[in-house]
Amino acid sequence: MTDPTTLTELYFGAFDRFKNKPAAVRFRKDGTWRPISHLDLGTRIAAASAGIRSLGIRPGDRVAILSENRPEWAIVDFACLTAGAIDVPIYPTLLAKQIEYLLNDSGAKGVFVSSAAQLAKIQAIRPGAPALEWVAMLDSTGRPDGVLSLDEIERRGTALPGDPAIWRRQALEVRPGDLATIIYTSGTTGEPKGVMLTHGNITSNVVAGSSVLPLSDTDSCLSLLPLSHIFERMTGHYCMFHGGATISYAESIETVARDMIEERPTVVAAVPRLFEKIYAKALETAVHGSALTKAVFYWAKGVGDAWADLVLTGRPVPAGLRLKKRLADAVVFRKIQNRVGGRIRYFLSGGAPLSADIARFFYGAGLPILEGYGLTETSPVITVNTPKAFRLGTVGKAIPGVEMKIADDGEILARGPNIMTGYYHKPDDTHAALGPDRWFHTGDIGEIDADGFLKITDRKKDLIATAGGKKIAPQPIEGMLRQNRFIANAVLLGDRRKFPIALLAPNFANLEPWATAQGIHWGSPEELLANPLVVAHFEAEAKKHLRDLAKYEVPKRFLLVPREFSIETGELTPKLSVKRRVVEAHYQKEIDAIYQLAEDGEDGNTR
Repeated sequence: MTDPTTLTELYFGAFDRFKNKPAAVRFRKDGTWRPISHLDLGTRIAAASAGIRSLGIRPGDRVAILSENRPEWAIVDFACLTAGAIDVPIYPTLLAKQIEYLLNDSGAKGVFVSSAAQLAKIQAIRPGAPALEWVAMLDSTGRPDGVLSLDEIERRGTALPGDPAIWRRQALEVRPGDLATIIYTSGTTGEPKGVMLTHGNITSNVVAGSSVLPLSDTDSCLSLLPLSHIFERMTGHYCMFHGGATISYAESIETVARDMIEERPTVVAAVPRLFEKIYAKALETAVHGSALTKAVFYWAKGVGDAWADLVLTGRPVPAGLRLKKRLADAVVFRKIQNRVGGRIRYFLSGGAPLSADIARFFYGAGLPILEGYGLTETSPVITVNTPKAFRLGTVGKAIPGVEMKIADDGEILARGPNIMTGYYHKPDDTHAALGPDRWFHTGDIGEIDADGFLKITDRKKDLIATAGGKKIAPQPIEGMLRQNRFIANAVLLGDRRKFPIALLAPNFANLEPWATAQGIHWGSPEELLANPLVVAHFEAEAKKHLRDLAKYEVPKRFLLVPREFSIETGELTPKLSVKRRVVEAHYQKEIDAIYQLAEDGEDGNTR
């Protein structure tokens, strides 16, 4: 099989190889998982492609997709690509005003929306989006006059005369350098930038990634991260089609635990927060069990960690440890495996740093997490750990065809066929990111070891420089804090201050039962967090995870905030990365008060 060089070649190649497979994708409706075969999916893609061309879409035109993950997302994406259009995925969590900016900046002529709720956003801003010619809903019910449906577009395409062979030949005329998509970075600061990715950018990444990560038509993937983001789109969409794996779309982020048990995937791409939650749940179960249950869990964890360290460094495992590992598998780890479906071959992790301790625990539990690294601008994968080249605490080696080096200031630079052509309508930003030599400046700080494994230190712009000149990387420390079952999220602050502090968003589901057991009474989250017992409890719990830090890295004060960070409040990006500048702005008054109390020589802990 010749490797594809464009996404249309990738699609038709997968269709030809797997057209007799009964399930290309699966989705849950009315409590039942339902398959769509490659043949049926291909028929709908061909019809939708012809249908959008009948609406006046020509090669190079932009079409937006505002939808949650579902089969229709895949249909519309491949329909646009085979029509020569450039699709513009939009996070369904965005507000109407944010969507208006993306539609206008991209000049989208049409937009597909998933539901009435998403349609309402478009209707609210449509007068301010003059380039938008038509709107189509993926849902077939609840559609008002003047709005198309995907079903109607497919029927229009089916009714048009034409030879499928001609459509296919025209679709395959796309070249690797042709633009395939404009993906707007969610960004933790500043306005979104439209990343221009070509057919060749993404396809080269799929081919290179597939060469080092095993995948076959017997695999199944649970798609749970937003397809609007390049990580899920490349791994959970294009790679799965290319390899013939069945894609099951999680009904929502809230149903992932149930969906994994029901669909029993073999591969799942996720962000570290999912693994932190699975680990916290296992820890919580052990802590709330009997003394024997707790002791057995920690014994099994110790066995798994010791076994993982030996295996991953290529050292022999003593017979005694092998026996203990089999026992730990039987009494502890198999239960954890069953909670994620019981068939996981490996997880893929990206989007944020993964704690080495959590990676070690999962590896020991028989659930390897292959952590990788990349950005939207790199399509996205630069490096990834693989089953044959795996090192804890790193994000792996560069994938085939991608070059990587460290600049004098520690910034990671990358170059290769996966690097974007630039930012849409932003030549100055493009030049700053790429420069004349096409080395992409990632904005991340890292180091490459003697064997080529990359270790990420932090985001260049997030490094904290204390007033005393000490440099602190906040993300690893935040990851340590999130391992605690009482802490839902954490943000380390302290740039140009005398010492760092940590904002802690409590996990109220675990905090409230603890508080009740302590005889604490409260009427609101604010009242609960103001209780001195709660403040002392959080300080003690947080410091449990920070024992190995240098003294200057340890937060000197903790601020408890009365709610978890969320996308709706603007504190999280759609891929659940913390917007630390937004969080800091929301709690600026309380932060300033902590530092003022410290200046006055008083206790700076608050709430």
